[in-house]
Amino acid sequence: MNKTIFFLLAITGLVSTATGQPWQADLGNWNYKNPILYADYSDPDICKAGADFYMTASSFNCIPGLPILHSKDLVNWELVGYVLNKLEPACVFNQPQPGNGVWAPAIRFHNGEFYIFYPDPDYGIFLTKAKNPAGPWSEPVLVQAGKGWIDPCPLWDEDGKAYLVNAFAGSRAGFKSILVVHEMSPDGTKLIGDGVLVFDGHKNHPTVEGPKFYKRNGYYYIFAPAGGVPAGWQLILRSKNVYGPYEEKIVLHQGNTNINGPHQGGWVELDSGESWFIHFQDAEAYGRIVHLQPVKWVDDWPLMGIDSNNDGIGEPVSTFTKPNVGGKFPANTIPATDEFNGPFAGLQWQWSANPAPGWMFGSGNMGFLRLNCVLQSDSITNLWEVPNLFLQKFPAPEFTATVKLTFQPAMDGDKVGLVVMGQDYAYISVEKTKEGIGINRYTCLNAPQKMAEIQIPGEKMETAGIYLQVQVSKGAVCRFAFSADGKKFKTLGEDFIAKPGKWIGAKVGLFAVSNKKTNDSGYADIDWFRVN
Repeated sequence: MNKTIFFLLAITGLVSTATGQPWQADLGNWNYKNPILYADYSDPDICKAGADFYMTASSFNCIPGLPILHSKDLVNWELVGYVLNKLEPACVFNQPQPGNGVWAPAIRFHNGEFYIFYPDPDYGIFLTKAKNPAGPWSEPVLVQAGKGWIDPCPLWDEDGKAYLVNAFAGSRAGFKSILVVHEMSPDGTKLIGDGVLVFDGHKNHPTVEGPKFYKRNGYYYIFAPAGGVPAGWQLILRSKNVYGPYEEKIVLHQGNTNINGPHQGGWVELDSGESWFIHFQDAEAYGRIVHLQPVKWVDDWPLMGIDSNNDGIGEPVSTFTKPNVGGKFPANTIPATDEFNGPFAGLQWQWSANPAPGWMFGSGNMGFLRLNCVLQSDSITNLWEVPNLFLQKFPAPEFTATVKLTFQPAMDGDKVGLVVMGQDYAYISVEKTKEGIGINRYTCLNAPQKMAEIQIPGEKMETAGIYLQVQVSKGAVCRFAFSADGKKFKTLGEDFIAKPGKWIGAKVGLFAVSNKKTNDSGYADIDWFRVN
């Protein structure tokens, strides 16, 4: 891992071994079920390096950013690290920027190195490289400055030339639904000449975006989603010339399945000759969850999933035989539980802005994680504007998250909470007031519009130790509760229906805040965070 990244993760507590299996896609009988990741890995892209597969995804304003996932069989994935330990410019991203930051990236293995091209829709297209996917990754290089340049993907041709395809975000560029190909320097650091418009989707494929560039059997292929995130389809373009003209074909759609908007992902071909496509499905509060589809090539067109009605367009599979990778590998998934028994927290945790040293400390082998009550500006209306939210993705359609903590406040207004965060959010908290230490529940609707929180009073507590819990049932229905002994829990407040954030799913996690300045802040020691 990059020493700079490791240092920041260490001082903020973001590296450990954590356990927990809230969702399991591997059925254990050479079959798997979709989604392979019931978690918000938006806009996934993959590459193959030897016998290993690597995935990255959009991370938006969440830090650390640009996750790196590893798999041996395309079904069982582990989170091995991140590329970015902060977002630049720091003067912007030191505060939450929901929906901004890192949009859809592309990962490729080329000449012994891993390349990730990623866009920031407000600043341009960036490149970072590594010889080891776990890091260190190079400092990002600005390949193309410009507002609205998004979704870049490289292609290195047999003649030594390199190209980059990208889309445009109408919210920044002022136009969208087109794809452009540029020649690129072979090292990937700059574009050469003017770009060529190779596809216009306005008429039949509105909001075409997220292109991925490949070459197979003499054809240049652009895999591109169209029709919008919730209800779109997967479009394939092909041509014998890199600049077109490109033929078009829809190869994957929802059809008669319950998998809406199946598109935006990456294709990989195995040593066995099999082809597979990883893509996301928008599952609202659960985020953009990841599916795996078999791919069959027919007349040099890929057919994704299963064509159940013989209309020439594939539909997503719910279960299927696992990829033939030459062996069987242990079932696993990305952890959600964290016991905090080592010096650092698990990789599943992210901040909502660039972290500052002192927000959190691991305790070595003392078995807890310390969250300091961070002073919040008087201008902050609600948690949407709070940078020190320590969160992880929803890990399954149904789960219970319980945290055991000890609260040591310094002043009235110190508060620690278990939150389900989105554009609507709710939390249960332990806080100090003039009346003493109490448990309260809060809800905030339409948080981006600076709406105030609504408090649901609870009851006073006579002990510093407390258990906070949220049960999430189907439909993202959340029920908050607390306990003094970890056995008998008391529900507080009505059920809350979680909502997604800006381009991301709802997240669950912790925060500790204060509204008064002091030279020795209050804090909460988190014994464990368990997901069942």
